[in-house]
Amino acid sequence: MSAPSPQSARRTVRITVALLFAAWLVDYADRLVINLVLPSLGAEFDLSRGQQGLIVSAFFLAYALAQIPGGMLADRYGARRVTLWALLTWSAFTALTGFAWSFAVLLVLRFAFGAAEGVFPPAALKVLVERTAPGERMAANGLIMSSNAVAGVLTPLLVAPLIAAFGWRSAFFSTAALGVFVLVAVRLWLPAPLPRTEPAPGTLRGGARAVLRMGVVWRFSALMFGYSAIVWGFNTWVPSYLVDEHGVSLATAGTLVAVPALAAAGAIVAGGRISDRLGGHHRKVIVPAMAVASAMLLLTAYASSLTGFVVYGTLASVAVSLCYMPVLAVPLSGLAPEQVGVGSAVVVLGGQVAGMAVPPVVGALADAFSYQVAFASLVLGAVIAAVMALLTPQDAASFRTATGASPHPAPAEESA
Repeated sequence: MSAPSPQSARRTVRITVALLFAAWLVDYADRLVINLVLPSLGAEFDLSRGQQGLIVSAFFLAYALAQIPGGMLADRYGARRVTLWALLTWSAFTALTGFAWSFAVLLVLRFAFGAAEGVFPPAALKVLVERTAPGERMAANGLIMSSNAVAGVLTPLLVAPLIAAFGWRSAFFSTAALGVFVLVAVRLWLPAPLPRTEPAPGTLRGGARAVLRMGVVWRFSALMFGYSAIVWGFNTWVPSYLVDEHGVSLATAGTLVAVPALAAAGAIVAGGRISDRLGGHHRKVIVPAMAVASAMLLLTAYASSLTGFVVYGTLASVAVSLCYMPVLAVPLSGLAPEQVGVGSAVVVLGGQVAGMAVPPVVGALADAFSYQVAFASLVLGAVIAAVMALLTPQDAASFRTATGASPHPAPAEESA
């Protein structure tokens, strides 16, 4: 198969980025809706903050368990096919959540929803790797993953008034409909993979099992855990904090939450560009950024005014968001394309374990002590991320050496 023209390759990248941006936007919006409806669920079903945290954790438990199977499915059956099935099934369970009538039913539906969404991240990363060159991959992924922050802006602005007007169930019905729309767009317009042009890294025999035995991949998973502990511990409880501690309406809380989310969107894009320019070397970004994040988290936790909380929380979000693309840069450039599904699933798994474990812990700390203690505890996530950034390989060659593959790969065969 002849190589595509530069113009055709750029078009493939642009369309892929646009479609994955839309898919991730819906993915993240569907997750964020639960944070906005927690006060309503607590009131309707008489739930403590600990029980509300369990609703969030039910999603992340299934989401975490589905990561590695999702990567295996993407490697075996194709990333595009798995992406489409994920969009279809998670949209269905999002809609069904709107019919929940008890705490137990909410737990079951959120678990099923998490399993459906859990196969998506490794498939989406594999879709991107198949349609981009290594030198543009993190910048492209930064644009795609800025969708998470954009969803953090749009979801509270659009969904909070919807909840106020029509009730919490309407939020799930509307986001499910959006998921179906994106499903159709991906089905119709996702381009075919580009011919492989980069050298093939030396790979280990054994496929998925070999990747799962790579200790270095699990260290990157721990790095993602530290990052995600801050993101999910903070974002889950900010709307409830604003309502409980400052007496603002849910719509106003949604507007205030949008401020740090908008700043985070730019930071994620910047982090992707920095990663491409550095060729990895994530400690240069993560260690100083997490030091700043730690200081800002403490200032946020003990801010005496609503303005201070928003300002310091926004600065913390920017510092943390700069680290997202650097976490992924080295694994995605060091793994062979046929290993990306499972390998990226292991890395992402660390984030989902954090999403499962941290929200109920933060909620329990808020119940037992205060929101101040709960938010201050998130500094531990910054410490974990900084330490793991120092303990992981800093470029693709050293990553391959750590996996037992050759750091000096032979040229790849031309794609057929």
